[in-house]
Amino acid sequence: MAAGRRVVFVTGNAKKLEEVIQILGDKFPYKLVSKKIDLPEYQGEPDEITIQKCQEAARQVDGPVLVEDTCLCFNALGGLPGPYIKWFLDKLKPEGKSSAAGGFEDKSAFALCTFAYRAGKQAPVILFRGKTEGQIVEPRGPRDFGWDPCFQPDGYEKTYAELPKEVKNSISHRYRAVKAMADNFIQHCDDPDSGSQSSST
Repeated sequence: MAAGRRVVFVTGNAKKLEEVIQILGDKFPYKLVSKKIDLPEYQGEPDEITIQKCQEAARQVDGPVLVEDTCLCFNALGGLPGPYIKWFLDKLKPEGKSSAAGGFEDKSAFALCTFAYRAGKQAPVILFRGKTEGQIVEPRGPRDFGWDPCFQPDGYEKTYAELPKEVKNSISHRYRAVKAMADNFIQHCDDPDSGSQSSST
């Protein structure tokens, strides 16, 4: 892929695009542009869902695409709600997240982010994962970014929502996945498809 070529990041969330671009920094060799695409609501394990989303996005865009799937997994619930966190949040709001874990002594959880890249309709899907351990707490901080107010990462006294953006962007599950992706693209600048599936924890 030639330097300066565009990669379509499938999202309609301006804050998410801003966060990813900020994490990528100046060394990322390609231009990231966002595009909102209505993808089917797949079911399954996080990797399966992300791969299916990426395959369909590449079919629609007919070019290099990047998709993301984010999970919030309660250990007491065996990893649920996991990839279905969006629907839980729609129904319960941030307050409901802490209530959902309220009946369990174990409030530990982990945030998982999976990015999938595909150079085109016939190319393989490459996955990049990031994981951050933490606790489910009563919501604190601004309510404008999903479940950030009720997730407190281990080693910090503040929730994602309360942390300064630059601090959150240096420890978050999204940061870890984006960093793994950026490292792969920089390392394989001439042929990013030669990278293998990656993870960062």
